[in-house]
Amino acid sequence: MDWSQRTVLITGASSGIGRALALELDRRGAHLVLAARRREALEAVRDSCMAPERHQVLVLDVEDAAALPGKAAEAERLAGPIDILVNNAGISLRGLIVETDIAVDRRIMEVNYFGAVALTKALLPGMIARGDGHIVVVSSIVGHISTPMRSAYAASKHAVHGFFDALRAEVHDKGVRVTLVLPGYVATDISLHALGPDGNPTGQMDTNQAGGMAPGLCARRMADAIERGRAEVIISGPYERFGRWLGRHLPALFRIIVRRERPK
Repeated sequence: MDWSQRTVLITGASSGIGRALALELDRRGAHLVLAARRREALEAVRDSCMAPERHQVLVLDVEDAAALPGKAAEAERLAGPIDILVNNAGISLRGLIVETDIAVDRRIMEVNYFGAVALTKALLPGMIARGDGHIVVVSSIVGHISTPMRSAYAASKHAVHGFFDALRAEVHDKGVRVTLVLPGYVATDISLHALGPDGNPTGQMDTNQAGGMAPGLCARRMADAIERGRAEVIISGPYERFGRWLGRHLPALFRIIVRRERPK
């Protein structure tokens, strides 16, 4: 792939995996549209790039699905046709089902699922018309397995897989590729911002999260997977890979083990 000929829209680009991917794709020569809710944070990411003049900043909130078609059009006014969409923005949960308000479940689905779907639907017709495009979705290992205290998060990622696996089949002959990225623990602030049962951020860093893979390494592996047109890629350590393997091949044993699993 000649990244210098690619324009990439990244949601959740102000921090974590999104920021690391922006810096990685900047090094590879891509033209970027950096999207998130906070303009100052996005501008700081752009200023950290090797070639900030190549990149645009777009303020958007993926929770506001109704506004996303207009934001997609704005992105293309700023930077031209979007070749690659990276649906990265997301929010997690730390709470027992019995204690979690239904409004929290709905919010997580709006951000993690409906936001990605709405932005994809807005940009997809142009990609199909050009016969060229790539939809990338940052899911999670919990898109394949579910663990306690993350119910709505796992549900949203399972939904993402169902939708984008169907999309991949539909656009197979239209020049549009779909890549699902499944990170394990990555050392970002996602657990700090995770919602508690009342809908407020917990403000607590999980030990496993803090000791996870460096965001830069995750971003490099993501960029490589995009270049290769991978349908799905797991980016994790051996612990998370084993959990996924166990859930698929020895589900009865996994169900016993996962009862004791808690964010820590």
